[in-house]
Order: sequence, then C-alpha cells, then structure tokens
Amino acid sequence: MTSKPHLVDVHSFAEPAKMRVRHVDMDLDVSFESRTLSGTATLTFERVDRSATVLTLDTRDLTIHSVVASTGHADFSPRMYSLGSRDRLLGSPLVIHLAHEDRLVRIAYTTHPDATALQWLEPAQTASGHFPFLFTQSQEIHARSWIPLQDTPALRVTFSAQIRTPENLVAVMGADHDRQAPRNGRYTFQMAHPIPAYLIALAVGDLAFASTGERTGVYAEPPVLSRAVREFEDTEQMLRAIERLYGHYRWGRFDALVLPPSFPFGGMEIPQVTFVTPTLIAGDKSLVSLIAHEMAHSWSGNLVTNATWSDFWLNEGFTTYIEQRIVEEIYGKARADMEAVLRRRALEEEMAALPPSDQILNIDLDGRDPDAGATLVPYEKGALLLRTLEAAVGRPRFDAFLNAYFERFAFESITTSQALEFIERDLGSDVPQLNGILREWVFAPGLPASAPLVESAMLHSVEGEASRWLSGTAGLDTIELEQWSAQELLHFLESLPMDVGAPRMAELDQQLHLTDSQNNEILQRWLEMAIRNRYEPAYPALERFLLNVGRRKYVKPLYSELMKSDETRDRALAIYRKARRRYHPITQTVIDGIVGYQEPALRA
Repeated sequence: MTSKPHLVDVHSFAEPAKMRVRHVDMDLDVSFESRTLSGTATLTFERVDRSATVLTLDTRDLTIHSVVASTGHADFSPRMYSLGSRDRLLGSPLVIHLAHEDRLVRIAYTTHPDATALQWLEPAQTASGHFPFLFTQSQEIHARSWIPLQDTPALRVTFSAQIRTPENLVAVMGADHDRQAPRNGRYTFQMAHPIPAYLIALAVGDLAFASTGERTGVYAEPPVLSRAVREFEDTEQMLRAIERLYGHYRWGRFDALVLPPSFPFGGMEIPQVTFVTPTLIAGDKSLVSLIAHEMAHSWSGNLVTNATWSDFWLNEGFTTYIEQRIVEEIYGKARADMEAVLRRRALEEEMAALPPSDQILNIDLDGRDPDAGATLVPYEKGALLLRTLEAAVGRPRFDAFLNAYFERFAFESITTSQALEFIERDLGSDVPQLNGILREWVFAPGLPASAPLVESAMLHSVEGEASRWLSGTAGLDTIELEQWSAQELLHFLESLPMDVGAPRMAELDQQLHLTDSQNNEILQRWLEMAIRNRYEPAYPALERFLLNVGRRKYVKPLYSELMKSDETRDRALAIYRKARRRYHPITQTVIDGIVGYQEPALRA
C-alpha cells in the first residue's frame, strides 16, 4: 500500500532533521491582572545534523525578551535570534542562531493576553464565584501561544515546570506533583515520559482534590467536587478493565480535573490529569463514557501518537474503539450497543454535510487549520474500521494485535503509512484482501458497504414509541418513561422530526420536563428543537445554557440553528455579544464564523 509520506508537518516551522528539542523546563509567573504568563523556557536539544547552527521554534503572539544559550557546563550568554512574520494560521517562527557547542537555550518571554491556548476566567465565571481561573487547551497547534517550542505531534519532549501563582490558588499540570502541596503560590512538576507539545497543560484556580481509588482521583472547585466524585467513582474500575485488555497503564495516575463550563471540549487526554467538562456531571453516570474515552487515550494518542494532524484518526479511531470496549466491560453490552447506534447515526448525519475530501480518514490538511479535521470521521469511521477488522479475525486475535501495536510504537509518533504497514504485517495472513479493505476505509470517502451495523433492541423499541406518539395512536402517558435510560430518552428525541410544532413541544415538556433536564446531551438536543419550533418557554433556558456552557459540540449547532431565521438571528447575536468573552478562543473562532462576528482589531 502506498500513501503520501508525511516527512514534514505542514503545521509547524520546526526543522527536526536539523535539531530536535528533547526537554522543556518552564519557569513561569501567572498574572491574572495582566492575563499573561511570563518567565523562561529552557530547551535541551539534540543536534541531529552536526553542522546545523539554527534552531527554529513555533510561536504565536509571544513577546520575546531575550535568548541565551549554554553548553551545559558554562554560564548562559546571549544569542542572535529573529521572529519571523506572523502567519494567520501558524504564528511566527523563532529562529535562533547557536554556537556549535551549545546544548541548552533559554528564552525569556511573555504571552499575549489573548493567547489562543489560554482562557482567563473572572470569579463570576467559576463555580465558587470567589476566585479567578486559568486553563490551557493546546490541541491542535496552540501550545506555541504559551510555550516557544517545536509544536508538532511528530516530536516528543519530557518537561519540568516551576509555576508561581497567587497564594490562594492551586496550579495543576499533567505530570508528577504533590497533590497535597500547601497553597503557597509555588508548584513544581516533572514529566519523565516524552509527550507531544499539545499534551502539555496547566490549570490554576480554587481547586480541591479527592481520591476515587488507588490510582485515581478528581480535582474540582469545592462546590463541584462531591458531585464529580460520585459521577466518576467507577474510574479505577475502568482503569483495571482496560489494563486487562491492553496492558499495564504506564502513566502512574489517572486523575480527572473538572474545569469550568467554558472548556471547549468534552475532555482532553492530558497524561496523569485528564481535563474534563462539568457538563458530564448528569447525576446518573449516563455520560461517563467520555471518561472511558480519555482513559483509552492513555494507550492510543498519548502512548502511540499521530505524527501529523492528517493522521488524527490514529489517535481518535483507536481510542473510540477502546472506549466502546470499556463501556461494554463496565456497563454491559446493551448500553454499549445503544451508544454505538447513536454514534453511527451522528456520523452519518455529519458525513452527509461534509465534502468527500473530508470524509477520508487520512485527510489532507495542507494549508488548512488542523481543527478542520476534528469531525466525527476520525472518531467514528476510524472505530468502525477497527470493528471491521475485529469481526474479520475475532476479538481475541484482534486484542493480541492491539497489544502488539501499543508495544511496538510505545512513546512514538507515527504516520498512517506506518500504522497500515503494521496492520498488514500483523493481520495480513488472517484477512484476505486486507490491502484493499484498508485502502477503501482510509483513502476513500464515505462508509464502505461492509461497515458493521450494530443493532439495539432497546432503541428499536424507543423508535416504535416515537412513531406511535407521532401518529396519535399512543400518548406519552402510556410510555414507561421512568424505566428509560438517558440514552433511550435521547434517542426518542432524535427519532422525532425537528419541526414537531410548538403544541407538541409543550406536551413533551410537560411530560418529560426537558427544559429542566440535568443531562446536557438531552438538554442540548431539546434546545435545538425549541429553536426550530419557536418554543418560547425554553428560550430563557437556551440563553442560560449559551451564557454558561462553552463546549463547542453543544453551542455550535445551537447558534447555527438560531442563524437560520430572521426571527431568531437577532436573538443569536444578542446572546453572543454577552457570551463571547465567556468562551475559550477555540470556541470563539467557530462561533465568530457562524454569526459573522468581526474582531475589533488584529492582535499585535
């Protein structure tokens, strides 16, 4: 099999064939007053080309104060450097001229108040309402906005950090640290395993910690902590389940850090301390499969990483497959099948709106924001490919393959070509025409006809109830709704046409209390229906939701629906003017495009 080789990451200025950074030591002050991080990053680098004298780093909107270098055995002394012109997508290259004996380079810098990886929250935007909060989100290419480094997943680094904060706040990073450290404004961290830059993360706020197991625990703001512990109490059990399937967990601990609701994603798989949204806390564990997803990343993504963002499916497809296996192991096959059906439906709906070029697993992102590849395709189509291979060879044989894959590429970043070569070498004798199967799945748009189709008897029953209610042959009072899981109720709503009409919306709300739902998956779907049907009783809840939740998956379809009509467009703009500052820059970029928002001025 042949595919376009990924010798260069088109989303990085780094030149790893000349020099490669191996370790990053950060010494940073956190200032909520100026909304900046300032200090130094000391990089230990390897000279791959012995004649090379130039180290090129990725930056975005950093103010560089000085650059000094050392042989490692002498004092640091100044070096010449230049900051290249700013590319709208990539930022600016920092070009450093080094002496042949140099082994360390130290950059003194300050971040921009609008750094794309950083979100600075005012006390009113937090659960306690008393303290500010900061968190980072570096995936895909935002690490360069707070650390000058080679910001490409192809390169992995170890790191250490000294973080200084206001004395009443706690700093947390995904690295070894003292979870019981006193609140003295000084925190130290050490990550001994090499990781890509996008997995370096920092959070600072009024955080408390509670254990959920021998190797697991939860960080959260005090008002949230007890609910989070109850919701995520199965985390240790999940960890043991995945170890039985795919080998020893290599990162020491698996803690979850519950961020404020402006966090743009469901979760971010930071080694040792996964960042998660509070929208997972539904009170009934109905959304904790996302914890299983982030845990699965400890193997696929963190241990074995995509080398470029065109290879993103290697992270997410493998992880989504493993997530489904964990859910089946912990919560049973019936729930796993329900979730698989819902996922397949969501994939098909999204794929129908994508151009063929974006329905491909090994997507071409040259000249594009890598975030354009973060659709359901790498997640769900990637997982379906692995399901296809599992069905072809049997689960025990496929588990053996996955164990061999993780062992072979542990702590490496690989391309699609490398992964496919390994699959063919390991499974080729078991699967006739494997080359053709892989080619169709990875390089062709759409879903192959052979894609596995999961059935769920429970969801079939739900569809029948929805059909009977729509036809008028049954009322909501005849359905045993109290017996339904959250997944069944969500599927009931998704089985209804979006435009059922305001009278029927009122009936649904009266019987199911949907406007007051504590499950954010259900509430988001309901609010989208409320917009379409002009169901005004839900509009106050819609505004509260958009003002308080910044998860991109939720707010993007709501703003999109609001912008479809002149009647609701003004409402969208009015809400967004109030909500925008509450959203992370990643979410802002998406919603700006939907509502036509223009930034007042270009950042310097």
